[in-house]
Amino acid sequence: LFAAAGLDLAVLEVGLGGRLDAVNLVDADAALITNIGLDHTDWLGPDRESIGYEKAGVLRADRPAVCADPQPPASVIRRAAELGIALQLVGQDYDFSASAGRWNWRGGKQQWTDLPMPGLRGAAQLRNAAGVLAVIDALQPLLPVPEAAIRAALPALSLPGRFQRIGDVILDVGHNAEAAAVLADNLRAELVKGRVLLVMGMLADKPAEAYAQALVPCVHEFFAAGLSSARGQFGEALAARVRTAGLDCAAFPDVVTAYTAARNAARAGDVIVVAGSFLTVAAMAEMLNG
Repeated sequence: LFAAAGLDLAVLEVGLGGRLDAVNLVDADAALITNIGLDHTDWLGPDRESIGYEKAGVLRADRPAVCADPQPPASVIRRAAELGIALQLVGQDYDFSASAGRWNWRGGKQQWTDLPMPGLRGAAQLRNAAGVLAVIDALQPLLPVPEAAIRAALPALSLPGRFQRIGDVILDVGHNAEAAAVLADNLRAELVKGRVLLVMGMLADKPAEAYAQALVPCVHEFFAAGLSSARGQFGEALAARVRTAGLDCAAFPDVVTAYTAARNAARAGDVIVVAGSFLTVAAMAEMLNG
């Protein structure tokens, strides 16, 4: 289908792991491993070394590869060595720095200075953008990308549900502890005048306790919402897990009910964050856009 469409470029996201994901049927011209967190542990293994091994399954011999994780597991480094790949590592083979709302990127031979910040907010998104520039740099002989295109594209980046603000509501699809840490960083940078009220709905196989714990410094009240999907959980079950982290959490049957309770509890200057799953954000977005 891609060949028939006559594409110049296809960017394929690996949805789960790498080695056994359907996307890995494609022998890509380049591979980018953004970060390695504890997610899908029932499929990928219990730790970052196991998960790194699975993610490294997208690497190919004689093809450029980039790892944007600042602390890559040894399993990723080892697999690259087995394939004879010169894996590009952040902080070693390429690097970036930011100051006063602009940033610089440098690689082995190339550098771009005074770049506009990515339209997607947060330190993690800047690190992702730096990894993308490393891939662009590696693919220049195959698909040249002019600097003007990079400068135009960065501030235009948008992705619904990634710290998306609609009035006094923030939507965030992050659903693991690492994503919660990024959300916390973004909330601190937001300089919210009032309180932060969190409506969270999470699938049963996600680390709800660690997710909530990461947001403790930023969130004043927790509202647990039930999700009706096959992998979902009732609001009371989620609230019970959050309470094991020593936090007060009210339970509600669905996202809309939890949001309504948070809205009723909100005061002037407060922000309501709806997060924890694509399903949670989708339900909220449907309500807000309806």
